[in-house]
Amino acid sequence: MGGRTLRCLLAAAGLFALAGCASIPGGCPAAGEKAQLTAEVLFGRNIGDRHGVTDARWTDFLNTVVTPRFPQGFTVVDGTGQWRDAKRGHVVREKSKLLVITNVDDPARRERLSEIMQIYKKRFAQDAVLSMVRPACVAFN
Repeated sequence: MGGRTLRCLLAAAGLFALAGCASIPGGCPAAGEKAQLTAEVLFGRNIGDRHGVTDARWTDFLNTVVTPRFPQGFTVVDGTGQWRDAKRGHVVREKSKLLVITNVDDPARRERLSEIMQIYKKRFAQDAVLSMVRPACVAFN
């Protein structure tokens, strides 16, 4: 399976996960924990064969797209990813950003997460953005 095809399938799986996530069996066991969802979204920073999403462009994306949709907070982690480009037959490596958002599960928040992904794809000419959503027990101690 080609890299772009795999990335598209993974993105579709992530969006499917947004549509209805499982709850934590038995609930959250520790005192003070609340059942929430944690979304991890991986953004590649290449545009074509070059590094196109600079730090300044990323910061602008966070300020204008992510923060208005999740003003309560999130975490961003720098990373490096790779995928196999089936058309050219080689591995592509690129800088990436991992956005982590933990929040209660509701349709409006899932829609805002989907909007962030779609805007990034359009703004930065991306084939796909990978998302993973899973139940989590969350406590602020």
